[in-house]
Amino acid sequence: MDLGLQGKRALVTGASAGIGYAVARSLAREGARTAIVSRDEGRIGAAAERIRAETGGEVLPIAGDVASSDGPVRLVQDAVTALGGLDVLVTNAGGPPSGNFDDVTAEQFGTAVDLTFRSVERLVRAALPHLRAADWARVVCLTSITAKEPHDGLVLSNALRPAVHGLAKSLSRVAGPAVTVNCVCPGFTDTERLRDLAAAAAGRKDTTPEAVYGGWKANIPRGELGRPEEIADAVVFLCSERASFINGVSLAVDGGESHPLL
Repeated sequence: MDLGLQGKRALVTGASAGIGYAVARSLAREGARTAIVSRDEGRIGAAAERIRAETGGEVLPIAGDVASSDGPVRLVQDAVTALGGLDVLVTNAGGPPSGNFDDVTAEQFGTAVDLTFRSVERLVRAALPHLRAADWARVVCLTSITAKEPHDGLVLSNALRPAVHGLAKSLSRVAGPAVTVNCVCPGFTDTERLRDLAAAAAGRKDTTPEAVYGGWKANIPRGELGRPEEIADAVVFLCSERASFINGVSLAVDGGESHPLL
């Protein structure tokens, strides 16, 4: 299937590792000219080199912090300057700290708002004029299955991921006739972030990370965690020309672990 992404200009944040990296690599494989973002200049540069080597695609590394007040504007402008415009925006950031309500501070709540919610708002606000100028454009917000079903020990994610979905749904109505806005909600996926969550959960429950992993896997019908590339496949389809009539959707990609009806 031709996804119609050849030559399209894409910006992916949080792309030095994990799901963001897998999304950027898949976009590059489809022929998209892709700018990738991470706070660490060395890591994002190395990620760009690996993607170029694997795909032969055009990949531009940009170092910057999506959680800062002015970072998203600069990142979008750098990408637009380098690529000559923007057709695809994929918002992604490392998840907020784990913990239940009594475990997290008011300061951590504030920081999580900037990282998890305001970063999306600021990125879209900066990118929207460029997306509206494109023939067609896509925004995909990577969030978490916690937006659909809260999980123990993830109060910050439980509270803030749904806010991103509310924003995305609202934007899907007004972004423009050729601009779609959707969310993808990854479930338990084998990433560095999940390994950190397993270690934290093991500490809270006085057990081992292996036991935590076992519990997670037991709730997934196939009995295995997701792989980053499986999440990326869903994201890239929503970024494609083929997804032109999918708008305002929150898609769970969790192997059937969650139980919402919608």
